[in-house]
Amino acid sequence: MSAALPAAQTGPRIPVTESVTPAPDDDSPDDAAGKPPLKILIGADTWLPHVNGAARFAERLAAGLVKRGHDVHVMAPSATHRQHGTFTEVIEGEPMTMHRIPSWRWYPHDWLTFVMPFRSKHYARRVLDTVKPDVVHSQSHIVIGRGLTREARKRGIPVVATNHVMAENVLDFTVLPASWTRYAIKLAWEDAKRTFDMTRAVTTPTRKAAEFLERTIEIENVIPVSCGIDAANYTADLTPRDAHRMVFVGRLTTEKQIDVVLRAMAALDPALNVTFDIVGKGDQRRNLEELTRELGLSDRVTFHGHTTDEQLTAFLTNASVFVIASIAELQSIATMEAMASGLPIVAADAVALPHLVHDGENGYLFTPGDVDDLAAKLTKVLTLPPDERLRMQQASLDGVKVHDIRRTLDTFEALYRDEPLPE
Repeated sequence: MSAALPAAQTGPRIPVTESVTPAPDDDSPDDAAGKPPLKILIGADTWLPHVNGAARFAERLAAGLVKRGHDVHVMAPSATHRQHGTFTEVIEGEPMTMHRIPSWRWYPHDWLTFVMPFRSKHYARRVLDTVKPDVVHSQSHIVIGRGLTREARKRGIPVVATNHVMAENVLDFTVLPASWTRYAIKLAWEDAKRTFDMTRAVTTPTRKAAEFLERTIEIENVIPVSCGIDAANYTADLTPRDAHRMVFVGRLTTEKQIDVVLRAMAALDPALNVTFDIVGKGDQRRNLEELTRELGLSDRVTFHGHTTDEQLTAFLTNASVFVIASIAELQSIATMEAMASGLPIVAADAVALPHLVHDGENGYLFTPGDVDDLAAKLTKVLTLPPDERLRMQQASLDGVKVHDIRRTLDTFEALYRDEPLPE
C-alpha cells in the first residue's frame, strides 16, 4: 500500500461518452511486436479514493497498460452514492475511462464503499454492452468481479481474475457473530470457486498466496504474478544512520498487528533511543494512539496519516528499518517499496512476507505476535556493524528487482492474449 493522497493521484474527472484511447509508447512491447492494442475492462471492488494494496496494484496495472497503448476501462465503486457515471480520470499520470458504479458506505469500516451485490450483474451488463472489451480482468470475486465474470462469460469474453483476499482482511468489518462470520466466509469461498472456474486464468501475487488459494478452494494452476513496483520511484540512502528510526506504511487495522510493534518498541533498550513513524490511517488509529500513551512512547511515535508520494519516499529513504507485523499479507507492496528504498526489513514469518524477507539476508523474520522475538530482531538490525547493515541494504535492493512492474505487465498482456507466459 502506498499512502499517497488520493487527490494527488486522480486529477480532474471529466464526463465522457467515448473511451480514452492513448497514443502508444514508442517503446511499448505491443507496438514493437506489431500487435494491435487491446480494449481491457478492469473490475475492482476497491479503487481510489480507497487506499490499500489491492487498489494500488489495480491502479498501477491500469496505468501501465495505458502507457503501453491499450484502451483501458475500469469499473469501480463511486466515492459517494451521488458521484457515479462515466468519466476520464488520470491515474498515476495516465488517462483512462472510469465507470463509477453507485455505491454505499460500509459503516463498520472507516472509508469503504461498496456496490449492492444484487445489482452487480445489472451494472456489469450495462458496462460490457457499452465497452465491448476484448478481455475482462477481475480484481475481486466478491461483488463487481463476480457480476462481470458471469456476464462476460455469457458474451464469450475471456476473463482473467486476480485474488487479493484473505479472511483476515474482512473479519474486522463484519457485523455478524464470530460463528456466523466463519460460516459466511465458507460460503464466500465456495462462491469464489464458482467464479474462478469461469475464468481463463487465476492469478495471485506470490507462490505462497497461490498455494493458499489452491488449498482453500481446491482449484489448480493458480499463477503467481507479482504486483510489481517501479523501483526507480524510490531512493536508497546507503550511508550510516545518525539515529534509529523505524517506519511502517499501511492501513491501521487489526490484522496489521501494529500493537505488537509498539509493545516490542517499549521493550527495546532505552539507550537505543528509537523513534517510530507510522504512515497510513485506519479504524485502529485511536486504539493505537491510546496504547502509545500507555506505553510511554508518545514522544517517540508519530502517526502521520496519509502523506504525499514525496513524503512517503522521504520516510522510507531516511529510516533505519522497515517493520511489519501483519499476519494477512498476500504480498505487501509496502514491503517492496521499503526494499526498493534500500531498507533492512523485520517482518512476521506469516503468509507471503517470507517470500520477500529472507532471514539473515535482507532482514529478519520473527514469530507472529511474539513481542520478545520482534524486539530481539529489531535490536539485531539497529545494532548491526556498518558493513553488515550495508550488506542487508544491498540484499533488499537486489531482491526487489524480480518484482519489476514491467515483468508484471508482460505477464498480464500474455494472459489477455492467451499466449505463452514470459519466463
